[in-house]
Amino acid sequence: MSRIQLALNVEDLDQSIAFYSTLFNATPAKTKPGYANFAIAEPPLKLVLIENPGQGGSINHLGVEVADSDTVDAEQARLTESGFASVDERGTTCCYARQDKFWVENAPNGERWEIYTVLEASETFSGTSDGEGTCCGSEPLELAPTATACC
Repeated sequence: MSRIQLALNVEDLDQSIAFYSTLFNATPAKTKPGYANFAIAEPPLKLVLIENPGQGGSINHLGVEVADSDTVDAEQARLTESGFASVDERGTTCCYARQDKFWVENAPNGERWEIYTVLEASETFSGTSDGEGTCCGSEPLELAPTATACC
């Protein structure tokens, strides 16, 4: 199973949960202080809401959730062969889950993409086994608003 992940910065988590619950006719798969995620079957989407005052309405990061670590490895090898730079993170804790993942570093417009698998749930938002690290890469990405509607 693979699905796209869209991680959004939101101003008010409760208000955002209510909105996306109605929009996708789904309830969150996980809620923690300042964090919620939805595992939406149709369309296949992992929607992550990260309460980030002052950054609401912007993309935090994008990702592809895959079935297992072997798939993470295969995707990293494929993208490396295509000249994509990546940052490896194995056994890291992010978004209340221990994960194996990597980040694609050279997206043309600066988007942050991760390819990841969830190894197990965690009660901790972020960190690595050595206590270092951040969750979801670095600071949230601020996208400039577009002048026209899309899609």
